Amino acid sequence: MDKFFNIAGPCRAHLHYMIDPLKRLKCVRKLIDGQQYFTLYGPRQTGKTTCLYALMEQLNRQGNYTALTVNIQTAANGRDTHEAMRMIAAAVYRQATLNLQEPEWPMEMSEQNTRFDNLQDYLSDWARHNRKPIVLMLDEVDALNDAYFLALTRQIRSGFEGRPRGFPQSVALVGLRDVQDYEGHKQATRPDAPGMDTPFNVNSGAVRLGWFSAEEMDEFLSQHADATGQEFPDVLCEHLFDLTQGQPWMINALANLIVSDILGNDYYVKITEQHLHKALHLLLERRETHIDNLLKKLREPPVKLVIESIINGEAPDFAQFKDALAYVRSQGIVTPKPPIRFANPIYQTLALKTMSSVFLESLPTDLVNIESYWLSNSIDMNNCLEEFQRFYRRFAQSWIERYEFKQAGQHLLFIAFLLRLTQEQAEFEWDMAIGNGRCCITMNYQGQRNAFVLKLQQDNYSREEGIQQTARYLKHMNLMQGYLLLFNTDGMERLYREELEYEHKHLILLGM
Repeated sequence: MDKFFNIAGPCRAHLHYMIDPLKRLKCVRKLIDGQQYFTLYGPRQTGKTTCLYALMEQLNRQGNYTALTVNIQTAANGRDTHEAMRMIAAAVYRQATLNLQEPEWPMEMSEQNTRFDNLQDYLSDWARHNRKPIVLMLDEVDALNDAYFLALTRQIRSGFEGRPRGFPQSVALVGLRDVQDYEGHKQATRPDAPGMDTPFNVNSGAVRLGWFSAEEMDEFLSQHADATGQEFPDVLCEHLFDLTQGQPWMINALANLIVSDILGNDYYVKITEQHLHKALHLLLERRETHIDNLLKKLREPPVKLVIESIINGEAPDFAQFKDALAYVRSQGIVTPKPPIRFANPIYQTLALKTMSSVFLESLPTDLVNIESYWLSNSIDMNNCLEEFQRFYRRFAQSWIERYEFKQAGQHLLFIAFLLRLTQEQAEFEWDMAIGNGRCCITMNYQGQRNAFVLKLQQDNYSREEGIQQTARYLKHMNLMQGYLLLFNTDGMERLYREELEYEHKHLILLGM
């Protein structure tokens, strides 16, 4: 069977295109040989499980260790901590029968078996009777609730001193975040919850599995060219990396859409930029599981706090920001380092469309009838924005008061207007980040480019600052004219329009 781009579950070398996962775990072997316990973490769909299986197979093949990867997600359904720990033990036994030789199996175990009162005793028994040191990798630890997670880490901590003959030599906890961030995660998702300790103080290291580099992506895609002769052109690869920033699942998904869905596995057809644009449209339209899960998180309080601040460019609530940011980064939604932006343009587009969708569907047809704004084969943007100002004066306050994302309401209302006006057929370039103090948009539609800078008027300095920011943005985008929309935050109606020249740029300022 020909290999293909995988978008569901761990990758298998005989079925899927994949780069060597062990290259991504270079420092892990040193931790294992040193009898260390550690955390392996990274955002969803980055290849953690693929790497775990590759490491397990390598260690078992070399013969020095008994290595086992176990998904413990089902233990979240336990009725109490004792049952949850028995479910983890039962998962260990089932995986051992699938991946290990029979002499290396632990004692038979099921969820109903109460012979072992806790997981610690079960793992101790396995280590004492096994002929080789055990390396145990527990995947999906994030699925456990607070009590079960703490029970797990306490029992591992209690058994630590018995390693390697009386307990596994090395244990890895694998999930979305470093185990040391557990308290911060709890506080981010439940700000009213009391603090709690994380007793995994035997953790010797935290290995973060990130996204592909540009070089890794090129190596990955070249496997398809080597196997079929069908290449992904360099220009397309650059564009693909810009869109995904190396997110492994999205690279697989877009490549699969091009090769399989669009070209029907006809390897004689040359892949072009148009194919990538079509694949991107299909990806956004279909909302596969990975994307759907991402969009559902937009309404979670920590995600909402960070994302709204990215869109409006303002400083967030500092009391909750640190824990919220740690949680949002663990989900891979934003960049791992400042400036804090959306992690990639695809996530950004999906988030903006989703968050503005209520506005988009509610805008009056007369307001967004683009035919009424056409003038000499282009949009009369001045007339268009004048109509938006009138609408904003009448309805914005009452709409935003009832809106879920109030802190970014003004910006999202205008974004919804642009999307609906162009029937979502325009191409947008966004520039937004926490602390930027503005949101910049360039809209490309029917060969016409228009630039907009959206800014909250917080004080007397906002106007002058907005003018400077708009001029810099126009210079960056190589445009001579642009629009600055100043949204008042005190609730008073101050609608006005000014035209001015600043640093050789023509600015049209609209007060809202």
